[in-house]
Amino acid sequence: MRLVLFEPAAGREPVPGLLTERGVVSVAEAVRAGHTPQATMQGLIDDFDRLRPALERVARSGPARPLDEVRLRAPLPRPGKILACIANYWEHGALEPRALNMFLKNPDAVIGPGDTIVLPEMTEPWIFMHEAELALVIKGPAKHVRPADWQRAVFGYTGMIDVSARGEGRRTWKAGSWLGKSFDTFAPIGPCIATLDEIANPNDVHVQFWVDGQLRHNYNTDDMEHLVPALVEFASGIMTLNSGDIIACGTNHEGLGPLQDGEVVDFEIHGIGRMRLDVRDPLKRTWEKGIYMGADSTNPEAVRRNRPGAR
Repeated sequence: MRLVLFEPAAGREPVPGLLTERGVVSVAEAVRAGHTPQATMQGLIDDFDRLRPALERVARSGPARPLDEVRLRAPLPRPGKILACIANYWEHGALEPRALNMFLKNPDAVIGPGDTIVLPEMTEPWIFMHEAELALVIKGPAKHVRPADWQRAVFGYTGMIDVSARGEGRRTWKAGSWLGKSFDTFAPIGPCIATLDEIANPNDVHVQFWVDGQLRHNYNTDDMEHLVPALVEFASGIMTLNSGDIIACGTNHEGLGPLQDGEVVDFEIHGIGRMRLDVRDPLKRTWEKGIYMGADSTNPEAVRRNRPGAR
Protein backbone atom coordinates (compact mmCIF):
# COMPACT_ATOMS: atom_id res chain seq x y z
CA MET A 1 0.00 0.00 0.00
CA ARG A 2 0.97 3.60 -0.50
CA LEU A 3 -0.25 5.87 2.30
CA VAL A 4 -0.74 9.61 1.88
CA LEU A 5 -1.98 12.68 3.69
CA PHE A 6 -4.18 14.90 1.54
CA GLU A 7 -6.48 17.88 1.85
CA PRO A 8 -10.09 16.79 1.25
CA ALA A 9 -10.83 20.40 0.29
CA ALA A 10 -8.70 23.51 -0.09
CA GLY A 11 -7.39 24.65 3.28
CA ARG A 12 -8.90 21.73 5.19
CA GLU A 13 -6.97 19.66 7.75
CA PRO A 14 -5.15 16.83 5.92
CA VAL A 15 -6.63 13.34 6.26
CA PRO A 16 -5.07 9.92 5.63
CA GLY A 17 -5.61 8.17 2.33
CA LEU A 18 -4.35 5.51 -0.03
CA LEU A 19 -2.74 6.20 -3.38
CA THR A 20 -4.23 3.59 -5.72
CA GLU A 21 -4.41 2.99 -9.46
CA ARG A 22 -7.92 4.49 -9.30
CA GLY A 23 -6.74 7.64 -7.55
CA VAL A 24 -6.63 8.83 -3.94
CA VAL A 25 -9.02 7.06 -1.56
CA SER A 26 -9.76 8.48 1.89
CA VAL A 27 -9.34 6.13 4.85
CA ALA A 28 -10.26 8.76 7.44
CA GLU A 29 -13.28 6.79 8.63
CA ALA A 30 -11.23 3.63 9.16
CA VAL A 31 -8.33 5.29 11.00
CA ARG A 32 -8.43 6.78 14.46
CA ALA A 33 -7.81 10.53 14.22
CA GLY A 34 -4.96 11.88 16.33
CA HIS A 35 -4.64 15.37 17.72
CA THR A 36 -2.45 16.31 14.73
CA PRO A 37 -2.01 14.83 11.23
CA GLN A 38 1.38 13.50 12.36
CA ALA A 39 -0.24 11.73 15.31
CA THR A 40 -2.86 10.26 12.97
CA MET A 41 -0.15 8.79 10.74
CA GLN A 42 1.81 7.46 13.71
CA GLY A 43 -1.36 5.76 14.96
CA LEU A 44 -1.94 4.27 11.52
CA ILE A 45 1.59 2.86 11.56
CA ASP A 46 1.09 1.36 15.02
CA ASP A 47 -2.33 -0.13 14.15
CA PHE A 48 -1.56 -1.09 10.57
CA ASP A 49 -1.62 -4.87 11.00
CA ARG A 50 -5.09 -4.70 12.58
CA LEU A 51 -6.34 -2.12 10.08
CA ARG A 52 -4.96 -3.74 6.95
CA PRO A 53 -8.04 -5.83 5.97
CA ALA A 54 -10.29 -2.75 6.23
CA LEU A 55 -7.80 -0.62 4.31
CA GLU A 56 -7.61 -3.21 1.55
CA ARG A 57 -11.40 -3.19 1.22
CA VAL A 58 -11.45 0.61 1.02
CA ALA A 59 -8.65 0.55 -1.56
CA ARG A 60 -10.72 -1.76 -3.77
CA SER A 61 -14.13 -0.15 -3.45
CA GLY A 62 -13.95 3.24 -1.73
CA PRO A 63 -14.63 6.45 -3.66
CA ALA A 64 -11.48 7.57 -5.48
CA ARG A 65 -10.46 11.06 -6.53
CA PRO A 66 -8.02 11.71 -9.39
CA LEU A 67 -4.56 12.54 -8.12
CA ASP A 68 -4.50 15.84 -10.00
CA GLU A 69 -7.65 16.95 -8.17
CA VAL A 70 -6.29 16.62 -4.63
CA ARG A 71 -3.50 18.34 -2.72
CA LEU A 72 -1.04 15.87 -1.25
CA ARG A 73 0.79 16.93 1.89
CA ALA A 74 3.94 15.53 3.47
CA PRO A 75 2.96 12.01 4.63
CA LEU A 76 4.82 12.65 7.90
CA PRO A 77 4.46 16.39 8.49
CA ARG A 78 6.33 16.56 11.79
CA PRO A 79 8.44 13.43 12.48
CA GLY A 80 9.74 13.04 15.98
CA LYS A 81 13.26 12.54 14.61
CA ILE A 82 14.90 12.80 11.21
CA LEU A 83 18.21 10.97 11.16
CA ALA A 84 20.21 11.46 7.96
CA CYS A 85 23.27 9.59 6.79
CA ILE A 86 26.39 11.54 5.97
CA ALA A 87 27.30 10.62 2.38
CA ASN A 88 26.98 6.76 2.47
CA TYR A 89 27.53 6.12 -1.25
CA TRP A 90 30.61 4.86 -3.08
CA GLU A 91 32.12 7.76 -4.98
CA HIS A 92 35.08 8.41 -7.34
CA GLY A 93 36.74 5.03 -7.06
CA ALA A 94 36.85 4.62 -3.28
CA LEU A 95 38.12 1.19 -2.24
CA GLU A 96 37.14 1.30 1.43
CA PRO A 97 33.83 2.49 2.92
CA ARG A 98 33.84 5.55 5.11
CA ALA A 99 32.74 5.16 8.72
CA LEU A 100 28.96 5.16 9.08
CA ASN A 101 27.75 8.43 10.56
CA MET A 102 24.49 10.39 10.81
CA PHE A 103 23.18 13.78 11.90
CA LEU A 104 19.84 15.02 13.17
CA LYS A 105 17.83 17.23 10.81
CA ASN A 106 15.19 19.67 12.03
CA PRO A 107 11.67 18.11 11.87
CA ASP A 108 10.16 21.59 11.48
CA ALA A 109 11.93 21.83 8.10
CA VAL A 110 9.44 19.33 6.58
CA ILE A 111 7.34 20.34 3.58
CA GLY A 112 5.56 18.18 1.01
CA PRO A 113 4.52 17.78 -2.62
CA GLY A 114 3.66 21.03 -4.37
CA ASP A 115 5.29 23.15 -1.68
CA THR A 116 8.13 25.65 -2.07
CA ILE A 117 11.75 25.37 -0.97
CA VAL A 118 12.62 28.85 0.29
CA LEU A 119 16.30 29.75 0.40
CA PRO A 120 17.10 31.72 3.55
CA GLU A 121 17.89 35.42 3.48
CA MET A 122 21.43 34.91 4.68
CA THR A 123 24.49 35.82 2.68
CA GLU A 124 27.02 33.70 4.56
CA PRO A 125 26.25 30.29 2.95
CA TRP A 126 27.99 30.04 -0.39
CA ILE A 127 25.45 27.90 -2.22
CA PHE A 128 22.33 25.76 -1.68
CA MET A 129 22.21 22.21 -3.00
CA HIS A 130 19.77 19.31 -3.33
CA GLU A 131 20.34 15.75 -2.10
CA ALA A 132 17.64 13.27 -3.17
CA GLU A 133 17.44 10.29 -0.81
CA LEU A 134 15.52 7.13 0.01
CA ALA A 135 14.17 7.37 3.56
CA LEU A 136 13.11 4.62 5.97
CA VAL A 137 9.89 5.13 7.94
CA ILE A 138 10.22 3.56 11.37
CA LYS A 139 7.77 1.40 13.30
CA GLY A 140 8.76 1.54 16.94
CA PRO A 141 9.70 1.50 19.62
CA ALA A 142 12.88 -0.03 18.28
CA LYS A 143 16.13 -0.31 20.21
CA HIS A 144 19.28 -2.38 19.57
CA VAL A 145 17.89 -3.92 16.39
CA ARG A 146 20.13 -6.59 14.90
CA PRO A 147 20.78 -6.41 11.15
CA ALA A 148 18.93 -9.69 10.58
CA ASP A 149 15.84 -8.20 12.27
CA TRP A 150 15.84 -4.81 10.53
CA GLN A 151 12.40 -5.34 9.00
CA ARG A 152 10.69 -5.35 12.37
CA ALA A 153 11.75 -1.73 12.83
CA VAL A 154 10.88 -0.46 9.32
CA PHE A 155 7.26 0.22 8.43
CA GLY A 156 7.98 1.44 4.91
CA TYR A 157 9.71 3.96 2.71
CA THR A 158 9.38 7.52 1.50
CA GLY A 159 11.57 10.07 -0.26
CA MET A 160 13.38 13.03 1.26
CA ILE A 161 15.29 15.91 -0.31
CA ASP A 162 18.08 16.87 2.07
CA VAL A 163 18.38 20.52 1.00
CA SER A 164 21.74 21.78 2.19
CA ALA A 165 23.43 25.13 2.66
CA ARG A 166 27.07 24.86 1.72
CA GLY A 167 30.08 26.88 2.67
CA GLU A 168 33.00 27.10 0.28
CA GLY A 169 33.01 24.04 -1.95
CA ARG A 170 30.85 21.14 -0.76
CA ARG A 171 31.35 21.68 2.98
CA THR A 172 28.10 21.91 4.91
CA TRP A 173 27.44 25.27 6.55
CA LYS A 174 28.07 25.91 9.49
CA ALA A 175 31.21 23.82 9.88
CA GLY A 176 30.89 21.38 12.76
CA SER A 177 27.20 21.97 13.46
CA TRP A 178 25.29 20.74 10.38
CA LEU A 179 22.87 23.66 10.89
CA GLY A 180 23.02 24.26 7.16
CA LYS A 181 20.76 21.21 6.76
CA SER A 182 17.98 22.54 8.99
CA PHE A 183 16.67 25.80 7.57
CA ASP A 184 12.90 25.96 7.24
CA THR A 185 11.63 24.07 4.15
CA PHE A 186 14.90 22.11 3.84
CA ALA A 187 13.30 18.66 4.31
CA PRO A 188 10.75 17.95 1.56
CA ILE A 189 9.21 14.50 2.21
CA GLY A 190 6.89 12.42 0.05
CA PRO A 191 4.90 11.86 -1.96
CA CYS A 192 3.70 8.87 0.08
CA ILE A 193 4.77 6.11 2.43
CA ALA A 194 5.17 2.83 0.56
CA THR A 195 4.70 -0.04 3.01
CA LEU A 196 7.49 -2.55 3.52
CA ASP A 197 6.00 -5.11 1.12
CA GLU A 198 5.87 -2.61 -1.78
CA ILE A 199 9.65 -2.73 -2.27
CA ALA A 200 11.32 -6.12 -2.44
CA ASN A 201 14.78 -4.81 -1.61
CA PRO A 202 15.50 -1.25 -0.41
CA ASN A 203 19.04 -1.68 -1.72
CA ASP A 204 17.80 -2.04 -5.28
CA VAL A 205 15.75 1.12 -5.83
CA HIS A 206 16.35 3.82 -8.44
CA VAL A 207 16.46 7.48 -7.39
CA GLN A 208 16.14 10.39 -9.85
CA PHE A 209 15.99 14.15 -9.47
CA TRP A 210 15.49 16.85 -12.08
CA VAL A 211 15.91 20.65 -11.98
CA ASP A 212 13.94 22.43 -14.70
CA GLY A 213 13.95 19.14 -16.60
CA GLN A 214 17.70 18.55 -16.29
CA LEU A 215 18.46 15.14 -14.79
CA ARG A 216 20.91 15.43 -11.91
CA HIS A 217 20.67 12.61 -9.36
CA ASN A 218 20.35 9.28 -11.17
CA TYR A 219 21.54 6.37 -9.04
CA ASN A 220 20.56 3.05 -7.51
CA THR A 221 20.52 2.35 -3.79
CA ASP A 222 22.57 -0.81 -4.33
CA ASP A 223 25.57 1.53 -4.21
CA MET A 224 25.30 2.38 -0.50
CA GLU A 225 28.50 2.02 1.47
CA HIS A 226 26.44 0.77 4.42
CA LEU A 227 23.23 -1.08 3.55
CA VAL A 228 19.82 -0.57 5.13
CA PRO A 229 20.18 -3.28 7.84
CA ALA A 230 23.37 -1.60 9.06
CA LEU A 231 21.66 1.81 9.16
CA VAL A 232 18.87 0.47 11.37
CA GLU A 233 21.35 -1.27 13.67
CA PHE A 234 23.51 1.86 13.98
CA ALA A 235 20.66 4.30 14.68
CA SER A 236 18.78 2.03 17.09
CA GLY A 237 21.98 1.34 18.98
CA ILE A 238 22.26 5.05 19.77
CA MET A 239 18.65 5.99 20.48
CA THR A 240 15.18 4.52 20.67
CA LEU A 241 13.44 4.85 17.32
CA ASN A 242 9.70 5.56 17.46
CA SER A 243 6.90 5.19 14.96
CA GLY A 244 6.99 7.96 12.38
CA ASP A 245 10.70 8.66 12.80
CA ILE A 246 12.74 8.78 9.60
CA ILE A 247 16.20 7.59 8.59
CA ALA A 248 17.35 9.17 5.32
CA CYS A 249 19.86 6.84 3.68
CA GLY A 250 22.25 9.39 2.15
CA THR A 251 22.90 10.31 -1.46
CA ASN A 252 25.35 9.88 -4.30
CA HIS A 253 27.08 13.26 -4.38
CA GLU A 254 27.99 12.97 -8.05
CA GLY A 255 24.59 14.46 -8.90
CA LEU A 256 24.79 17.53 -6.64
CA GLY A 257 23.91 20.92 -8.04
CA PRO A 258 22.63 24.33 -6.95
CA LEU A 259 19.04 25.32 -6.32
CA GLN A 260 18.01 28.87 -7.20
CA ASP A 261 15.06 31.18 -7.56
CA GLY A 262 12.29 30.22 -9.96
CA GLU A 263 13.37 26.64 -10.56
CA VAL A 264 11.02 23.66 -10.54
CA VAL A 265 12.34 20.37 -9.21
CA ASP A 266 11.00 16.84 -9.72
CA PHE A 267 11.93 13.95 -7.45
CA GLU A 268 11.13 10.30 -8.10
CA ILE A 269 11.94 7.08 -6.30
CA HIS A 270 10.77 4.12 -8.32
CA GLY A 271 8.25 2.10 -6.32
CA ILE A 272 7.34 5.11 -4.16
CA GLY A 273 6.35 7.89 -6.52
CA ARG A 274 7.13 11.32 -7.86
CA MET A 275 6.63 14.84 -6.56
CA ARG A 276 7.29 18.38 -7.75
CA LEU A 277 8.33 21.46 -5.78
CA ASP A 278 9.19 25.07 -6.54
CA VAL A 279 12.25 27.01 -5.41
CA ARG A 280 12.14 30.63 -4.26
CA ASP A 281 14.98 32.90 -3.20
CA PRO A 282 14.01 36.35 -1.86
CA LEU A 283 17.56 37.54 -2.63
CA LYS A 284 17.48 36.25 -6.25
CA ARG A 285 21.01 34.86 -6.06
CA THR A 286 22.42 32.95 -9.03
CA TRP A 287 25.01 30.22 -9.53
CA GLU A 288 26.21 28.27 -12.53
CA LYS A 289 23.40 25.91 -13.49
CA GLY A 290 23.99 22.18 -13.72
CA ILE A 291 25.80 19.52 -11.76
CA TYR A 292 28.38 21.00 -9.40
CA MET A 293 31.81 20.89 -11.02
CA GLY A 294 33.97 22.70 -8.47
CA ALA A 295 37.36 21.56 -7.24
CA ASP A 296 35.89 19.31 -4.53
CA SER A 297 33.13 17.83 -6.69
CA THR A 298 32.84 14.06 -6.85
CA ASN A 299 31.49 14.16 -10.41
CA PRO A 300 33.88 12.08 -12.57
CA GLU A 301 34.37 14.87 -15.11
CA ALA A 302 35.24 17.34 -12.36
CA VAL A 303 37.62 14.84 -10.75
CA ARG A 304 39.48 14.49 -14.04
CA ARG A 305 39.53 18.23 -14.64
CA ASN A 306 40.55 19.37 -11.16
CA ARG A 307 42.56 16.39 -9.91
CA PRO A 308 44.15 14.86 -13.03
CA GLY A 309 46.19 12.42 -10.93
CA ALA A 310 43.12 11.02 -9.17
CA ARG A 311 41.65 7.70 -10.22
